[in-house]
Order: sequence, then C-alpha cells, then structure tokens
Amino acid sequence: MARNFILWVLVTALLGSLSVSGQQSRGFIGGLVRDSEGHPLSGASVLIDSLSAGVATGNNGRYMLRGLKNGVYKVRFSFTGYETVTETVTLTGIASVDVILGEATVIADEVIVRGSRAGSRTPMAHTTIEGSELRKSDMTRDMPYLLALTPSVVETSDAGNGVGYTSLRIRGTDANRINITVDGIPLNDSESQQVFWVDLPDLASSTGSIQIQRGAGTSTNGAGAFGASVNISTLTPPDDPGAVVDLAAGSFNTFRTTAKVWSGKVDDRFNMMIRASKISSNGYIDHSASDIKSVMVSGDWITPVDRIRFNILSGNERTGISWWGVPRELLSVNRKYNPSGEYTDANGITQYYDDETDNYKQTHYHLFYTHRFAPHLHLNTGLHLTDGSGYYEEQKSDRDTEEYGFGTIISGNEIITEMDLVQRKWMSNNFYGAVWSLVQEGHTVDWTAGGGANRYDGDHFGKILWMEYPGNIIPGHEWYRNRGVKDEFNVYGKMNARISNSISGFIDLQFRYIGYRLSGPDDDLRDLSQDHYYRFFNPKTGLFWSNGRGNDAFLSVSVAHREPTRSNFTDAAGDNSVTPRPEQLTDYEGGYSFRTSALSLNLNLYLMRYHDQLIPTGKISNTGYPVMTNVPESYRTGAEISGSYRPSPLAAFKINMTWSRNKIKNFRNYYFDYNTTDWSEEYVWSDLGSVDIAYSPRFSGSAEVEVNILERMALRLNGKYVGKQYFDNTMSSDRSIRSYFVSNMAAEYDIKTGNPEEISFKILVNNLFNTLYESNAYGGMWSEDGNEKTWAYFFPQAGINFMLGATVTF
Repeated sequence: MARNFILWVLVTALLGSLSVSGQQSRGFIGGLVRDSEGHPLSGASVLIDSLSAGVATGNNGRYMLRGLKNGVYKVRFSFTGYETVTETVTLTGIASVDVILGEATVIADEVIVRGSRAGSRTPMAHTTIEGSELRKSDMTRDMPYLLALTPSVVETSDAGNGVGYTSLRIRGTDANRINITVDGIPLNDSESQQVFWVDLPDLASSTGSIQIQRGAGTSTNGAGAFGASVNISTLTPPDDPGAVVDLAAGSFNTFRTTAKVWSGKVDDRFNMMIRASKISSNGYIDHSASDIKSVMVSGDWITPVDRIRFNILSGNERTGISWWGVPRELLSVNRKYNPSGEYTDANGITQYYDDETDNYKQTHYHLFYTHRFAPHLHLNTGLHLTDGSGYYEEQKSDRDTEEYGFGTIISGNEIITEMDLVQRKWMSNNFYGAVWSLVQEGHTVDWTAGGGANRYDGDHFGKILWMEYPGNIIPGHEWYRNRGVKDEFNVYGKMNARISNSISGFIDLQFRYIGYRLSGPDDDLRDLSQDHYYRFFNPKTGLFWSNGRGNDAFLSVSVAHREPTRSNFTDAAGDNSVTPRPEQLTDYEGGYSFRTSALSLNLNLYLMRYHDQLIPTGKISNTGYPVMTNVPESYRTGAEISGSYRPSPLAAFKINMTWSRNKIKNFRNYYFDYNTTDWSEEYVWSDLGSVDIAYSPRFSGSAEVEVNILERMALRLNGKYVGKQYFDNTMSSDRSIRSYFVSNMAAEYDIKTGNPEEISFKILVNNLFNTLYESNAYGGMWSEDGNEKTWAYFFPQAGINFMLGATVTF
C-alpha cells in the first residue's frame, strides 16, 4: 500500500513536469514596499497570480521573487488596510520594483478576520485555502472531504460517500478537540464540542477562505483548540451583480442544486447575496439516504469608517441512521449492511423501520459591526444566535419496561415486562453571545485585544411514539428530560513586535472561564444533576524569522486547556471517583519554509505533550458505564512536509506527508474475563506500557497534479495514503483499521458564452481504482478463560463512483 503511494507521487510529479519548457530559471524581481509616509511594510504579500507563487516582505519591507524565467509578469502587492496594487513587470534577468501602498478607503475583509487568524508572520503551523480552490472539487461532499488534501487530515463518512454525517481528524486529534469558527463565531456544539457538518450542507459555496492552524494555534473564541483550529471566513458579495447555478448528479442517486444571486454594490454602499442549496443521496451504505437543504442570506453595508454585515445561515437535514457501522464478520459478505431499524415481524421475516432517521434544523444569525478609529486601528464586534431543534427516531425491540420507568403494564391477563416500541430522542437548544476584537497595525508592533461571552441552553428529552402494549400510556409520553446550561467567557491579547530586520517576536495570552450545569434525568433515568466550573490560562509565545526572499522559520511554545464534554460527565454520573478532570496541552512547534516563483517547501516539527488526556481505557464506573479516563502522560510528535511545484502556468504539483509517533505512557487496560463454565465474570486489568494513541496513523500523505491540457480545460489527479490505525489503545491488530490508498480524478472545461457569461462542466471520479477500504471503526475487547476476544464495527467507504456537474455563471 505504501509502495502504491510512492508510485503515485512519482507519476503525478512526472505529469506535472510534462508542461515544462525546459528553460532554466535565471532571474528575479525584488524591491521595497512602503506606505505613503515612506515606512516599510513588513509582511506585505507579493504575488504572481499566474504562477500562484509569492513571498511576504521582511521587516524592512524588502522582498525578492526568485527563480523567474524571462517574460512579462503581473505582480500583485497587498497588505491589510491598504489598497492592492498590481504592477506589470517585463523581466530580462533582474527587475527592481518599489511600490507605495495607499490606505484603503473602505474596510476590507482581511481586517475582519485578522483578530482570529494567524498572520503571515505568526509563528504557528497553518494552511490557508481560498474558497475558489475549495469549489474546484466541490460537487456534493461535505467540508472534511474538501480539506482532505491538507497536511495531517484524515476524513471519514458514515454513509460512505461523503454526504450526510462526515467528520475529520487532524494529527490524530478527535473532531471534538478541533476548534471551528465561522467569521470568528464558535461553530462547535458547546456540549459535545463536535461540529456536525451535515447541519450546514454546502457551506463551501458560501466560503471565502479557510485557515487551518495545526497544534494549539492562536487564541480564538469557543471550544479549546486541542490539536487544531479551523477558521472559516464567509464569502463577501462581489461588487458587480450576478448569479450562479450549480447542478450535479452522480452515483447512489446523488443530486445537488445550488443557486446563488447577488445584487452588486448599490450606491457604493450596500451589497446582498442569497444562496439556496439542496442535496440528496441514497448513500453507499444501506438505509443511509440523505435529504439536506440550506439557505444563506448575507448583506454588507460599507462606509469609509464603518461596516455592518449580517449573515443568516440555515440548514435542515434528514438522514438515515448509519452511525452503527458494519460488524467485522459481515465486511466480506455485505459491506453495505446497516443494522439500523432492523427488526423481525410476527412472521419471523426481517424488516426495516422506514422512519429510522435523524432530523435536525439549525439556523445561525450573525450581525457584525466594524469601525475604523484611525487608519490602522479597527474595532470588530459580532452578535450571534444559533437556534437548533431536532430528533432521531428509532424502532426498539424487546425493551424492558423498567428502562422507561413505566412500572407494571397489564394487557388482558398478562403482565408485560418487555415490548417493542418507537422512540424519539430530542434536542432543542439555543446558543447566543457576543465576540469582539480591537486590532492595531503598526510599523514595529501589531497587537490585538479580543474576547467573547457565550451561553448555551439545551434540553435533551425523549418521547414514546408507539408501544406494542400501551396500557394507559398516551402516545407522545415523555420519559426523560434533562437540561444543560453552559456559560463561556474568554479574553485574550496578542502582540507581534519587530525585533530586528529579520526577526519578530510573538506573544498571545488568553484567559477562559467555563461554567457548566446539568440537571434532570438521562434516558436511563439516572439523575445527571451536577455543576462544573473551570478557569484556564493559555499563554503562547514564539519567534519568527524571514529574509523577505522566500526563506522563513519559526519556533513557538503554547499551552492549551480543554474541559470535558457532556458525554464524559454523563457517563460518569453517579460515581464521583471517575468524574473527568480537564486536560492540558503543551505544544512545541518549529518550522521552515522556502519559496521561489515555482517551488514552495514547508517543514514543520511538533511535540504535543498532554497532561490528563481523556481516553477510553475500558474502565467502568460503579454504575456500569464505560468512562473516559484521564491518563497522566501522553504525547504526539511528528514531522509535516508540504510543498508545491509550478514549473509553468500549465501545470502544478502538490504534496504533503506526515510522520508521527503518538503515545500513551504506562497504559493500563481494563476488561472483563468470563469463566465459560458458569459464565461468571471478573473485572481485570493489564499494564501494556507505552502504546499508540487510537486513531493516529504513523504516516499519511497525499499528492496532486493539475494540468491545463487546453486553454480552458484542467485535469486534476490526486492520491491519498493513510497508514494503519488502531481503534483502541491496546495496539492489537484485531482492533485496527487497515492502511489504505485512494485516488480521485477531476476534469473541468470552461466555455465563455457571453450570455450567460460562462458555463463550466465538471466530472469527478472518486476512488479511481475501486479500493475496498474502511476509514473509521470502533470496538473493544473481553476475554474468555483468559483468551482475548474482539468486537468491532467498521465504516466501509464507497468503491469507484462519479459525479457530473455544470456551473452556469451570469
């Protein structure tokens, strides 16, 4: 499998080189970027769009674009808070171009996102992707799949085809440890700390850019970043009026319709955009069909010193339940098997309950106000409200009536203790609050002060829709209800100061407060009432070096804390001895990057040391529930390499690879041993020493080549390899996910028609070589008479499948 990936890298590199003319690069463009007062602008972007290559200016404002062939180039100079300047440069060996940037007359998008993102000179490992790049491969699949070719990302899909419930890990870090924001507003569910992408389908159509910060990252709002942060900036309406329609269809009866229309600037002040999307798919896995819809309305009002923006983003999903996985013993028999909704009728025939579905609607309301006090001092504020409500419905067979608190049910002359029933488990919640940041950009010092205050108020409750023997129970009976209220407040300050012509220093200090209160019974009727309060101090500091010629390096150390999730608390309810403690991360990072006009290489080394990391150990509470356990010492360390090579505007080659070691020290595994003579059980443990952390491949990587075969036709090939992963912490091969290599192909052809303005045709072939693989699994162990046994469920992914699409731009 690893050999396949290496071969793929060589093939794509060869394809990427076919368009090279053979000329040797021999020239450079250099110069100085200053403001209107003559001060050098450090960290300004100098970019040649045709080559997708560029550098950032050094602390002295100087830059150098090296390795250029003779020719004519359009060089774009930009810096936050200044007007962008584009110069046409004719290069014959060496060219010197000095540029003066004037102050921007309106507040740009970069000013708004700056408070929550890493800048060009922030000593953190980060990757920024433009929305236009995302949409090249966006046909129907959710965001985790659109980010799949970035370093250290592993994506997975419950339904097997990237539609419906999807998730991602970064550096092996669970999805509930990844902080995700939209325009600086927290997106993670406050209780689970997860992001459910299915609730916001087709978000990429409204995305302006995404920045992924690996490691602890910079201070941000919302859930603690305990391995990565994903900062999404929504798309600003274009200045000219227009519209676009996206249509796509493909395997598994998958269809997508997206329409977007925008007004263009009215009186140079107001702009508005509306987007509506509908995606449906039967899914690869049986009974995993999805019907998901979303709408986004965005408006922007701008003056030279003020900007008001609002977003309304709503998603509505109905999906088949496919989160149970496929038992290992059925993988070779029926990879698409789904046990959800399965029951046996009165005639002994296997049936499936039609309404075994997950249903949820979520609407986000965002209102932003930005004010410019001085040319380089801005205040950004945001108010937000998220309203969510939904349920999942299940048919249950032979359930004990005591589980629902029914007491004695009499049917005729029979006392009923078990019955079939249909239940709905509901969630209804509101999340609201405010965020703010004050950003000052100076010639020697930049600083940001910011923070946020948010409240989550959520109810969990269950209702019985139908009972085989209802007795005097009325349909719609509510058998449990509990409430969670979570308050979160944070304040932070960041500063980046020029120490010399090539070195900058960075410091970032955050204080975070969390108060979480649970009350009421859970679905098993245990009382969940409990209160938890946390105060975290998260300092970060580092050094950044740049010579303005494409050579950059950084060193940093960061501390992050994270509170337990709702499930961590509910599983431990009733047993104070296993109440989870908060986790702490100390993250050491170092990186080096090298850029020329054609070549970009990045190396990042990291050591993430955890204290009290919560992991499954097999431990059981005294109420009989498996609980996550704090382990004293664990760590992740590794090397990430990424790069791109664009020998000409006709071809580009990209690659990333991650090698890592992810270890828990002195791991103790708990399990049950059964005596098969009388099936008595004994709760035992074994010390396994240093073991791999679950879901953490030692190697992963991807490679992609893009070739512009014709003037308006582009072909992209990519391949991704993910090494073997264990899905528990025992390092048993019986409880592991096999390594896999998957490749995809995409082609796009554009036609300039005039009216409509452009039509683009796309074809996407996923899993080109029909690889049979599983991207996720879960399970555990027990023993019988001392002999180890395994239970395991896997999530198979679709074989070769395709999508066809057309985009019409007006």
